Amino acid sequence: MELGLRGRVAIVCAASQGLGKAAALGLAREGVHLVMCSRNRRALAQAAKDIREQAEGQAGDILPVSVDLTKPRQITSLVAQAVKRFGRIDILVANAGGPPVAPFPALDDRKWEEGIGLTLMSTIRCIRAVLPHMQKRQWGRIITITSIAARQPINDLVISSTLRPGIHGLTRVLANQYGKEGILINAVAPGFMLTGRMREIGAARAAEKHTSIEEYFAHQSREVPLQRYGNPEELANAIVFLASEKASYITGATLSVDGGLMKGVF
Repeated sequence: MELGLRGRVAIVCAASQGLGKAAALGLAREGVHLVMCSRNRRALAQAAKDIREQAEGQAGDILPVSVDLTKPRQITSLVAQAVKRFGRIDILVANAGGPPVAPFPALDDRKWEEGIGLTLMSTIRCIRAVLPHMQKRQWGRIITITSIAARQPINDLVISSTLRPGIHGLTRVLANQYGKEGILINAVAPGFMLTGRMREIGAARAAEKHTSIEEYFAHQSREVPLQRYGNPEELANAIVFLASEKASYITGATLSVDGGLMKGVF
């Protein structure tokens, strides 16, 4: 299927690993020019190299930029570098690492502020920075990566379960405001995804329980109708579709990519 993405320009945040890297690779395979960002300069350079190789000649130009998404000026610089290099911005994949995790009594103001800066404000600032460039062309796609915790709160993820619903609210409001300018804004809410980080956590928890990592993941997957964790590529496929011309009548939506784990009707 021709998705109409070749030659478009995308900024993909937190793209050195995990879901962000998978999204960048999915877009690269459709011929998109990429601006990839991450705090880890070395990991980002390796990710860009991997994507060039794995895209099998389909990728456009790739610009890796080291950025701390909690720093407003660095976000401004990221967008400026993207425009200087490519002259436009068509797609934003807003993504960031997870906020601090701890029991509620252990979450002091500093941890809450850290979570707000990383999870919520980075999304707000990235969207605010790219919107004028999309408005100039009357075309844009903004996809925010959130979590199942945004729709089905998770007791162990207090900060995430508090902030990510706010991103969904922002997505809906901005979709209302900018749809008439050809800018479509949606969210994807992944469930259990088998990223490198998840494998590390799984190995550690399996060791604690004196079981194999396969048994640990099988146990964790019992509540998932598909009985397994998702692959990052499966989330990337949804992001690529939402970024494409084929999703031209979808905005303000939240797409759960979780194997059916989210049990609510809405």
